[in-house]
Amino acid sequence: MTTAQDLAIVALSAAARRPLEQGDLSLALAGAEMLDLIQARALVVEGDRILPSAQSPTGERMLDEAASSLVRQEPYESVEDWLWRRGRGLFSAYVADLERVGLATRPRGRLIPLRTGRPVPVDSPARRGAEERRATGEPVLATLAAAAGIQDVSDDAAADLDDEPVATVLAAVGDAVMELEALRQRRAIENAAFDNVWRGQ
Repeated sequence: MTTAQDLAIVALSAAARRPLEQGDLSLALAGAEMLDLIQARALVVEGDRILPSAQSPTGERMLDEAASSLVRQEPYESVEDWLWRRGRGLFSAYVADLERVGLATRPRGRLIPLRTGRPVPVDSPARRGAEERRATGEPVLATLAAAAGIQDVSDDAAADLDDEPVATVLAAVGDAVMELEALRQRRAIENAAFDNVWRGQ
């Protein structure tokens, strides 16, 4: 299983207990994909730029799709630009892919026997592996899960991230999630001000 798949499974489990922001999850998944592609040697991060390597299939449909979308012309793409571009709607895409391969399902309704509930991960070795990785506090997954609002990250996990490209990607994910939250707050303030104008008329 990839880091992105593990993060998606952990997110589905957490979403059954509390609401999560899909935008934050999508940005974190885009970061997870980048880390998976670094491990697969499909790209290299130099500074804040993503340099694609020779394209070779990873065997994972979503990762191969991500690799094929890399910008292959100079000045190449920044890590931040990748997160925003690739992250658009990515959580929904991962949920659909997990359902497609049988790692997630939608519970049937009690009265109507259609699959109408929220998707949940099925009991599988993939789910147990993802949950074990999360429970042991593996630093990369822990940091991504914290950025997505799934859990808090410990100082120990952050201290264990001494690989510079990995640290660069994780920092960019954190920055992007904070920027998205700032956009949400600004929009909420603007909407509240607009509502107040209408009420005052």
